[in-house]
Amino acid sequence: MFRNYFKTSFRSLWRIRNYTLINIAGLAVGVSVCLVIFVIIRFEQSFDDFHSKKDRIYRVLTEYHHADVANIFYGKAVPFALPGGLSSAFPELKEIAPVFAQGDDQIIVLDQNGQSLKKFKEEKGVFFTTPSFLRIFDFPLLAGNPATALKDPNTAIVTREIAEKYFGDWKNAVGKMVRWNNKENLKVTGILASIPKNTDLPLKVVVAMGTGFTADFAKSSNWEGTTSSFGCFVLLPEHISVSDFNIRLRSYSKKMEPVNDKDSHIIQPLKEIHFDTHAGNFSGKSISPEMIRALWMIAGFILLIACVNFVNLATAQAVNRAREVGVRKVLGSSRSQLKMQFLIETLIIVGISVVMALLIVLAGLPSIGSLLDKPLAIGMLFNSQVLSFLLITAFMVTLLAGFYPSLVMSRFNPIQALKSRLVALASRGLSLRRGLVIFQFVIAQALIVGTLILARQMNYFNSRPLGFDKEAVVNIPVPGDSVGTSRLPYLREKLSAVEGIRMASFNSNTPAEDDNDNWTTFTFNHAIKETDFYSIIKWADHQYLPTYRLPLLAGRNLEPSDTAREFLVDEMVVKNLGLRKPEDALNKEISLWGGTIKGPIVGVMKEFNARSFRRDLAPVLIASMNRGYSEASIKLSTSDISTSIQALEKIWSDVYPDFVFEYQFLDNKIENFYKQEKQLSRLYQMFALVSIFLSCLGLYGLASFMAVQKIKEVGIRKVLGASSANIIYLFSKEFIVLIVIAFAIAAPIAWYFMNRWLQDYPFRIQVSWWIFILGGLSSALIALCTVSFQAVRAAFRNPVESLRTE
Repeated sequence: MFRNYFKTSFRSLWRIRNYTLINIAGLAVGVSVCLVIFVIIRFEQSFDDFHSKKDRIYRVLTEYHHADVANIFYGKAVPFALPGGLSSAFPELKEIAPVFAQGDDQIIVLDQNGQSLKKFKEEKGVFFTTPSFLRIFDFPLLAGNPATALKDPNTAIVTREIAEKYFGDWKNAVGKMVRWNNKENLKVTGILASIPKNTDLPLKVVVAMGTGFTADFAKSSNWEGTTSSFGCFVLLPEHISVSDFNIRLRSYSKKMEPVNDKDSHIIQPLKEIHFDTHAGNFSGKSISPEMIRALWMIAGFILLIACVNFVNLATAQAVNRAREVGVRKVLGSSRSQLKMQFLIETLIIVGISVVMALLIVLAGLPSIGSLLDKPLAIGMLFNSQVLSFLLITAFMVTLLAGFYPSLVMSRFNPIQALKSRLVALASRGLSLRRGLVIFQFVIAQALIVGTLILARQMNYFNSRPLGFDKEAVVNIPVPGDSVGTSRLPYLREKLSAVEGIRMASFNSNTPAEDDNDNWTTFTFNHAIKETDFYSIIKWADHQYLPTYRLPLLAGRNLEPSDTAREFLVDEMVVKNLGLRKPEDALNKEISLWGGTIKGPIVGVMKEFNARSFRRDLAPVLIASMNRGYSEASIKLSTSDISTSIQALEKIWSDVYPDFVFEYQFLDNKIENFYKQEKQLSRLYQMFALVSIFLSCLGLYGLASFMAVQKIKEVGIRKVLGASSANIIYLFSKEFIVLIVIAFAIAAPIAWYFMNRWLQDYPFRIQVSWWIFILGGLSSALIALCTVSFQAVRAAFRNPVESLRTE
């Protein structure tokens, strides 16, 4: 019996192959988009899910209570003294792993005599930690002993890929020597297996904590200063509840930090780290839960649009297949058999569509991964989860798309069907089909408006003044060791001789950083307590202000100095201190870290964006200290930048022959702050195009249906003198009304959701009315182009053919 159903279905679909191909194309595109979204979401949700102790692994966060901020917010940076303090105060924590990862590290491969063989620059992936790290996380070793690999200072383990890059064969890498940042020689004591792509700990080189300056971390008593490069993980025992531990941890941290007793610490589950866009992580890649929900919603809506297309196209064909239904009923077919027949036809179309969708995704997934900067591989499609998703999707689409058309066609009256009197009956469903088209264009127009608002917000990010000059500024990492620091005067002299270099400054970082700032409290004007707000501390020389054109509101610039003797502050510091005007801050003393660094305020800068535009303005302190300099900021003449870069590389090779020359333009760096927003914009553009494409298929279906219903009406109108333009208008006005109704529904929905999204940004655009008008006009124009094919076809049809009856 089922064989007969399938044979008949194939014959029927072949007879109406044009509509069949359109249906298959629409469903294939819809399912392929849903499959891509499913793969992306599964990849994001799988981060660090492979660790066997994942339910007991937690990250320590700092809970900030700023005096000028009503809400609490969290950061991944912890005081240097915290890991050691946890070990003493909470003996039940058997595994505590401090982690330091600053980025932009240089590794030199050494020969047996300690001479340089090869130089490599690792933007990310060099981590300092303790042996506890390997006991907490499941990063297995291919060679070496996990218990001793990171036990001694100046030892390191590397991943298999890095070992092959450095030494050729990873099996011969154990025992080899490398040099980190031209400071510390490291002995390779182990080889890590390949690190999965879905981790926020992208290990390349793991160095024993206690090497170099990290030796100070274990004995540090500093509870005030933090850096985003330093964090801490713990393995919580099974019998301890998270809420109870957080209560004890808050109490302990406030006791240890009595000067700033408003801030405290809590622990965060490993599974939440990847979705914490505010605190961030060591990979620099995170996605918000809201974004995951939005992707699921878009996938669902696009699949619904594809199903709506099928319903519209299938019911448009219902009248053409009325006689077939009538003959089947006369010959004894029941309604259930007819329903089964049409559902199997739907199942065949859906089955072919799912296979085509899989082929489309197989061909396009690597390109989509490259576009979104995600390691989306073809292998992600071949697992039980994807297979289950496709089967469930096929079943749901068959029910959603096939149920209503099968119901409509199976209840045709055979007498009316055989006498071709189904026009009135079929037209009863017209309101439903109109509603479905409205639904499609509500989604399409909302996505178009969302895309336009995203584009405007991105343009705002790129064009809004930052408060300093970012044009033609090149940042080059400099060695932070004593030898590298001692060569800075010679480097400055060499740079000043280059014609294309206008200014050069040595500093810890640029005026704007997204996640590379050091925060601290300080004592102002001999106060008893430290400030109840944190400030960003930057180390910079006297050329910092003129290089970036940071304007002063009061006082003067820093004097040339190798040590911190005086400070610059910005307007935010003055406001947070409660001073009325910038001049009131001049000559007042700032004391850091118990008086180890102190000096007067000699200048007040105009406030500037020290972070990305997704964050509020932050108070900033600047002082000179050459041992804190990690990069050179060089202002170039715009006349011949390429020649200046070549001159810079030559100078670098002369001054620092053991260091890799690497540079980055500041405007490119700032543009990368908004990488996630760019990816979101690309996704919205793709989804908007897909939804418009699918909506136009649905519109084509409804236009086809109306063309069938109005054949005689159009013939009579033409006989009575109606022009082709009148006929085209007759068809078009119907759809213009539908588009206007869809716009009236889509506009407030789009405004609500996009306005909520914009609220996350302190610096944002105002949503203008013209964006909605532009989105509505765009969809209307596309809709008219779609309808015009059927409208023109009906308008130029011979009225004799339209009025002929058999």
